[in-house]
Amino acid sequence: MDNKRMAMVFAVLAAALYAVNVPLSKMLMGSVSPTALAGLLYLGAGLGMGLLLLRKQRSGRALEENWLTREDLPYTLAMVLLDIAAPIFLMFGVSKTNSANASLLNNFEIVATSVIALAVFKEKISGKLWTAILLVLGASVLLTFEGEGAFVFNEGSLLVLCACLCWGIENNCTRSISDKSSQQIVVVKGLCSGAGSLAVAFFLGESLPELPFMLAAMGLGFVSYGLSIHFYILAQKHLGAAKVSAFYSIAPFLGVGFSFLLLGERPNARFYLALLVMAVSTWIMVKDTLGGEKLYEGYVHTHPHRHGELVHTHEHRHMVYNPMHIHSHSHAG
Repeated sequence: MDNKRMAMVFAVLAAALYAVNVPLSKMLMGSVSPTALAGLLYLGAGLGMGLLLLRKQRSGRALEENWLTREDLPYTLAMVLLDIAAPIFLMFGVSKTNSANASLLNNFEIVATSVIALAVFKEKISGKLWTAILLVLGASVLLTFEGEGAFVFNEGSLLVLCACLCWGIENNCTRSISDKSSQQIVVVKGLCSGAGSLAVAFFLGESLPELPFMLAAMGLGFVSYGLSIHFYILAQKHLGAAKVSAFYSIAPFLGVGFSFLLLGERPNARFYLALLVMAVSTWIMVKDTLGGEKLYEGYVHTHPHRHGELVHTHEHRHMVYNPMHIHSHSHAG
């Protein structure tokens, strides 16, 4: 199998590993409280990726990495705090709605990321992306309101949307350190955010689960967050960020499939209408991302980066659906 085909396999595998996170997390909630589960998931990702990074350092393959510095502290701190809040919102949301809903609503993260990038960082959004954003918003409304003849909020869906909003803000913070080592950022995210979430769990009076469930949660975090990122990075080496992002956009739909398969969920007709709308919006975003060498304004901006004594600007792509929100990009000039 050639490198490009192998990279495609890695990209789909990365999406599948993350997609199984929501249904398996819901299965663990009978034995693990939501806040503790959020902490253990991230902690497992951080520890697992830390071991991979240590192995890379010992083999001498980490010498070319661009490590985080003191100048990156404000963005790193914001990233960690948001990554404490987001998974807690997500786990409480999953506990209060079906996992198919939660999986599909993850698409709202793209909306949050894009709108914040426009409002705060003055990035431009293409017409196609605006269309996709409006479709995602419409589908999210379908999933958030329930009951007939009255507007009744689905509390679980609202909490998942809060998680997506936090991750949307976090994506825009992380972009400022996106030229640094992806694996190091995942380790920092995992260990610091995981420890922070566990501290919140203890403050709320939650306790750690029994050892088998604790190990299962950490193992799920390593697989669904840590290994998913690892395969995502491997895929980018031969496909590039935009194409891998397009492959990764199938993750919410795989999550729906896993929810049906593992939990036997059968949502109502409104869910299937939202699923169709989300599928159309994802197709539009993928087409916009893979639209050729001419990059659409919705995914491109320039900003300065420092590499030692060299400071330069380069194009930077967005539209990344990624569990730990790390992406890479190429340098020009």
